[in-house]
Amino acid sequence: MRAIVYNKYGPADVLKLTEVEKPVPGDNHVLVKIHAASLNYGNLVLLKGEPFLARFAFGLLKPKYSIPGGDIAGQVEAIGKDVKQFQLGDEVFGDLSLCGWAGFAEYVSVPENALALKPANLSFEEAAAVPMAGVTALQSLRDKGNIQTGQKVLINGASGGVGTFAVQIAKAFGAEVTGVCSTRNLDILESIGADHCLDYTKESFTDKPEGYDLILGVNGSHPLSDYKRTLNPNGIFVHVGGSGSQMFQAMALGPLISMIGSKKMSSFLQRANQQDLIFMKELVESGKVKPVIDKCFELSEVPDAFRYFEEGHAQGKVVITI
Repeated sequence: MRAIVYNKYGPADVLKLTEVEKPVPGDNHVLVKIHAASLNYGNLVLLKGEPFLARFAFGLLKPKYSIPGGDIAGQVEAIGKDVKQFQLGDEVFGDLSLCGWAGFAEYVSVPENALALKPANLSFEEAAAVPMAGVTALQSLRDKGNIQTGQKVLINGASGGVGTFAVQIAKAFGAEVTGVCSTRNLDILESIGADHCLDYTKESFTDKPEGYDLILGVNGSHPLSDYKRTLNPNGIFVHVGGSGSQMFQAMALGPLISMIGSKKMSSFLQRANQQDLIFMKELVESGKVKPVIDKCFELSEVPDAFRYFEEGHAQGKVVITI
């Protein structure tokens, strides 16, 4: 089968399209013929081995996983004898980040609990855009942010992969949502139901008199003090992504700030979870959430997809058609 393979950390140039052996499913594994995959920030971490601490999980001197790619959507081609949840021909989607990655290929063999049935109202490309970004948004809002109906929620970095899901999920939970983005992305936020849209090239959320009960920092370089000042009493800030300095502040200073006041500051890392994947499937099928896709690339164009993604201006998700 064809797959994107790399054997050293570096820029997108280290990624090569090559022929590798087609996997054979084990007793509790599912063989999926992959129709589409998508890019996430975690793919960049695996490619570059940065930040360096990530290498303790992904390989200290060279990549532990030779085929990148976490999010997939495809069709079940074979199943192991102990598989209970799926049958031949089922259309599925999933997050492979806890079971060896390997999504940028024509086939993958994965444990059945990494998958769920694909939302019936989505194409394979649309379904591949959902797992990691959608579950990240869900877990950060619901589990870390304790989102409640009627709350005022701010999503900073609202037009990217996680951000577009976060806006819609927060609306589905009954929140009043303000999204922060650049001028070119205002139409996207309006189309996915944001109540208020702030163009950061013209105004800052820190200048607004109103406060927020929950802030999701998906992107940006604001210091923690800006978020703290903008939170309402008992408000919660959740750092999902942004500059390195912002990440350090959230991890090092967040717990201290949370101890001495009513405002809570925390950082968050998504963890793949089948039940949350099923929850996202239900949100999508109910019409409350839809993936926003910026651009699709072919499998042979994965290096170009990485270069485009790394520019940081994607409007929604970048998808790979296999």
